[in-house]
Amino acid sequence: MGKEVKRFLLKTEPSEWSWEDQEANGGISKWDGVKNKQAQKYLKSMSLNDLCFFYHSGSKARRIVGVVSVVREWYTDEGDKGDGAVDVKAVGEMRRVVDLKEMKHLKDFVLLKQPRLSVVPVPHLIWDTICHLGGGYHGDDGTNPSD
Repeated sequence: MGKEVKRFLLKTEPSEWSWEDQEANGGISKWDGVKNKQAQKYLKSMSLNDLCFFYHSGSKARRIVGVVSVVREWYTDEGDKGDGAVDVKAVGEMRRVVDLKEMKHLKDFVLLKQPRLSVVPVPHLIWDTICHLGGGYHGDDGTNPSD
């Protein structure tokens, strides 16, 4: 039995880094610029193949638009000043975006309790609920990656 896949949500302003940018970048990008210590702790806890919702934040668009996987665990570069990063790869776009309003009933979701965090964990039940709301994502094969 393999290591359990953890799940997270990564927030980005679409004007800074959008799903379209992620896909156009060969699907792989360095996820950096996270300054909050709690959000950094979540980034540091990520392992290879963990899955992350790609969330567009901002005043016009607050919604989950896709899924990425971790392809490089936490690392720091010389110029990072210890902030560090992970690398993520596009897995697939949501079949239907899931707006924040649709997630308001998910009371135990950290996104709703600490909305300013740019990286939050997503419990398996909430992940499954959001995937159901969005009809899944392109690239999912219908299996549970934690099995």
